[in-house]
Amino acid sequence: MKLTTKGRYAVMALADIAKFDRNSPISLRDISLRQGISLLYLEQIFSKLRKNEIVKSVRGSSGGYILTKNPEQIKLSNIFSAVDEKVKTVNCKKESKKGCNGKSSKCITHNLWDELELHINDFFNKKNLGDLVKGKNENTI
Repeated sequence: MKLTTKGRYAVMALADIAKFDRNSPISLRDISLRQGISLLYLEQIFSKLRKNEIVKSVRGSSGGYILTKNPEQIKLSNIFSAVDEKVKTVNCKKESKKGCNGKSSKCITHNLWDELELHINDFFNKKNLGDLVKGKNENTI
């Protein structure tokens, strides 16, 4: 299983915004400097976040981005979805008749990885930006 930098950086950048005043726009340049993320990469990520209405942009000299909702209302799973990030533990598709290993049956450990994927996605569905800002790290599984 692999979570790419796109998904991780999207969560980091949005947590950065959530940490500051929600009524004042935060520039991508400021996020880039604080989080050590390339400005060009942030621009690509925020384009997707804006299209999926997670953030909105504010123009002008003191412009930047603000969250469209309270941090507690933005689930991590929604962020991953907005940037086309999928948490998958197996390469095969569930509806495919072909197995994980290219043969006619699924591999012997397929159900284990499938179950893990459900737990991971459930975890990200329960966590929100507010949890990150408050430092809430207790186990919820």
